[in-house]
Amino acid sequence: MAHPHVPDPGSPVLSARGLTRSFGAVQAAADVSIDVQQGERLCLIGSNGAGKTTFVNMVTGYLKPTSGRIHLAGEDVTHRSPREITRRGVARSFQIPQLCLHMTVLENILTALHCSGAHAHFLRAARDAGSLARCHELLSSFGLAAHAQRPARELPGGVRKLLDIAIALTGHPRLLLLDEPTSGVSAQEKFGTMDTVVRAIETHQDRSPVTVVFVEHDMDIVRRYATRVAAFYNGRVIADGACDKVLGDADVRKYVTGSARSREGAQA
Repeated sequence: MAHPHVPDPGSPVLSARGLTRSFGAVQAAADVSIDVQQGERLCLIGSNGAGKTTFVNMVTGYLKPTSGRIHLAGEDVTHRSPREITRRGVARSFQIPQLCLHMTVLENILTALHCSGAHAHFLRAARDAGSLARCHELLSSFGLAAHAQRPARELPGGVRKLLDIAIALTGHPRLLLLDEPTSGVSAQEKFGTMDTVVRAIETHQDRSPVTVVFVEHDMDIVRRYATRVAAFYNGRVIADGACDKVLGDADVRKYVTGSARSREGAQA
């Protein structure tokens, strides 16, 4: 009889070692090693094609590494399917929100609750007081209560983002991966959107700890919300550490943020 995995309380929530992923002659990830500790908000930065989303896809099982290992709370999940990894406490949101557009906001949350295994049957969940209370709790924490009966197709971009992230939290994940949470959100709304996300996650922490890894291109968002930053370039991690240290790194300024190039152009 197989015994369930018991995580080592001292082990990282996520440990990636030597991850490499090749597509023919193109190496999308090259010897990527990252540990993520409980409670961190790790931001992945880098230009398009640098390897950030490839890393997220490997962690969530959508891509298998050509070589290397992935551990969640000490358990090797390198060859697990996305469904199996989700059941081990990993959730993600996408750059383009994955919603059932014909359903209402409440129905989207109820469906996610059913799919997470928190309730065995959708129709039963729709009538169950506990399930409905959980849905309304999520809607309230994300500022979505006023939209509960609106079809998702009617929602503006920023609200769709919030709904997508709320859906990711229905299964009480211990690791939450967010792919560009402010993409498609107006400059005037970006801080409000992230403030809402962070507050909702902190509220969720009272029930179970959530560690966050997010991909972001907006350096204002990075500076304000990341507790740690990992910079990708050409499939590799070129800097990893405190936000100010990474953003001040010469290679990061040259290859990621472009600030070194900007100064060189001004001096030319």
